[in-house]
Amino acid sequence: MADPARAAKLAQRIKVVVAEALGRRVKDPRVESITVTDARVTNDLQHATVYYTVFGDDVAHADAAKALEKAKGVLRQEVGRNITVRLTPTLEFVPDMVPVNASNLEELLRTAKQRDAEVAALAAGAKHAGDADPYKSDAPRDEDIDEDDFDEEDIELRANEDIDEDGGR
Repeated sequence: MADPARAAKLAQRIKVVVAEALGRRVKDPRVESITVTDARVTNDLQHATVYYTVFGDDVAHADAAKALEKAKGVLRQEVGRNITVRLTPTLEFVPDMVPVNASNLEELLRTAKQRDAEVAALAAGAKHAGDADPYKSDAPRDEDIDEDDFDEEDIELRANEDIDEDGGR
């Protein structure tokens, strides 16, 4: 197992080497719209995953994937020449979905902002369904009760009640 920091440095180097090799060594016109975005190497330095994006439609994405698969040997050879490890890692090319996911997320945020504006517009002209203070009632509260409201009969009933030892009545 190699040091994770070494694997990260190697991944960055592989990303640069593959990007340069796509421009210099690979003569396929299908790779012109490819941008290498990231590379990751396993901790044993045996396998490298290279992430890429393609400018264009679905046909361009499919063509780019085929061109990368065809040029995998040349790219691995170029990586082997330009890095200093005992074994050249295998290369796997994966389309990077971060830009697609980011555009979907931006669209969702745009929709949410529009709906929030609609709710705010509806709330601006709305009024309460009941009273403005629903907890306010006409019944007297404890502070409003006078001493005159208690009858002497209530006090006598409480004084005459027998309470047993268990707290029951």
